[in-house]
Amino acid sequence: MTFAPALRRFTFTTHVTCSVGWLGAVVVFLAVAVIGVTSEDEVTVRGAYLVMAPAAWFVLVPLAHASLLSGIALSLGTRWGLLRHYWVVLKLLITAFSTLMLMIYMGTFRQMAGVAADPVVELGLVRNPSPMVHAILASILLLMATVLGVYKPFGRTAYGRREQARQRRAFAPARSPAAAAADGTTAGSRLMYVLGGAVLVGLLLLFLIFHLAGGDFGHH
Repeated sequence: MTFAPALRRFTFTTHVTCSVGWLGAVVVFLAVAVIGVTSEDEVTVRGAYLVMAPAAWFVLVPLAHASLLSGIALSLGTRWGLLRHYWVVLKLLITAFSTLMLMIYMGTFRQMAGVAADPVVELGLVRNPSPMVHAILASILLLMATVLGVYKPFGRTAYGRREQARQRRAFAPARSPAAAAADGTTAGSRLMYVLGGAVLVGLLLLFLIFHLAGGDFGHH
């Protein structure tokens, strides 16, 4: 399935806008988190943690889901495909993981807002470095996804190469062995891609397990 040009441009514009907007919103959240940790004004500190939860629901969550869904639609509706290229697969994994972690972290936003709203709680207990740490990690992941989308590295996946070979056999004359070999990557490159992907997936799984186990940076 391939989108018509007008629909493809609309989907591409939506995806770029939401993805860049998501990264920008995370940077703003990082600034708010830094203010919450460093400010000496009690009203400012409590206000920083009180505003995070509603702002996340109205900004981060819609942008994250819109970026994920438009990215999937764009992949399926263009020549890139969803599983044909390593950069698309990695970008999808990063976006899906970041969206999942955001939804899990929404509970932490609510807890911090509850603590900040209680005037009896001391200011030192209101301060929480967790949003700052998570905003930094989210910024890194989203920046990685942006770089993948711009540079499109690593070439085709094994599935993508098989699909390309089937298409060429169906629509093109017989090719020389040298031309066929040029479509694949070298063994060293393949090993690098596999190891890099394994490390990334391992880190993401560790981060997910850490959250599901109830761990956190700082107190709630």
